[in-house]
Amino acid sequence: MTEGPRICDYGDSTYRQDFWEGQGRDYEDAVERRVLKRLLPARGMRLLEVGAGFGRITNEYHMFRQVVLLDYSLEQLQYARGKFGDDGFLYVAADAYRMPFQTGVFDAATMIRVIHHFENVPAVLKQIRDVLADDGRFILEYANKRNLKAMLRHLFSLNAWNPYTLDPLEFVELNFNFHPEYMRNVAAQLDFDVRRAVPVSWFRLGLLKRTLPVRFLAGLDAILQRSGGKIAPSVFLDLQLKGASGNRAVLSSTDPLVILRCPESDTPLRRDGNVLVSESGIRWGIREGVYDFRQPSN
Repeated sequence: MTEGPRICDYGDSTYRQDFWEGQGRDYEDAVERRVLKRLLPARGMRLLEVGAGFGRITNEYHMFRQVVLLDYSLEQLQYARGKFGDDGFLYVAADAYRMPFQTGVFDAATMIRVIHHFENVPAVLKQIRDVLADDGRFILEYANKRNLKAMLRHLFSLNAWNPYTLDPLEFVELNFNFHPEYMRNVAAQLDFDVRRAVPVSWFRLGLLKRTLPVRFLAGLDAILQRSGGKIAPSVFLDLQLKGASGNRAVLSSTDPLVILRCPESDTPLRRDGNVLVSESGIRWGIREGVYDFRQPSN
């Protein structure tokens, strides 16, 4: 049996407390929220947030009738559910390489601060393409390999790698930086049009963040975002699926069974108590309101 791509599992880690809460990243959070507000459609039926984690930016999706949070970590999703509840939200623990959704049921998707944990970018982006309806929107953020700092370090031979090569850079295990042309090429191969590319987090320096107000830095960042430069540490891509895939129209029902499918048998599911059962008898658990598709249930 061939092993699949490696999976980054935050599990019951303290990522939320150790990386975000009180850790001096209010500037990055503010910048990313501003960009999302600019790029998101004005309204929609159903949005998929891939790698939602503890739901840091989930409250930016209020214009959608249903928001589906997907992450491999059951614990992070349970925290998010405690924060947002079940009204308009659906929580799915699953491998993003094997998404448990019907074809074409989302009219939008986002993937923010997540793609850097995937070693097979074409495979995971294909999964997203397949669950988007025709003309679906996809907002993708990635860590930029060809950023200004890396270019300067390369100029003075301080890097052990070349920021100008197109291949992804794994700088620590399951943490990748990507060249802008590499990401554009992958998107094009999967029938996505790039509507806009927005470079962000231009002022990701500890000294600046400690001495200047968040709103001021975020405002300066917004000016540089419109410059079109692609040398910032992070880049948002506003992608749109070309309307030629044959994916059906977005469904109006918020019933989970309308959009979920068995990721192993590719068949519909029925609910039996706290278990979902496929037509071939494969069972998947529902754990504290989270649909768990990581491993079949006994």
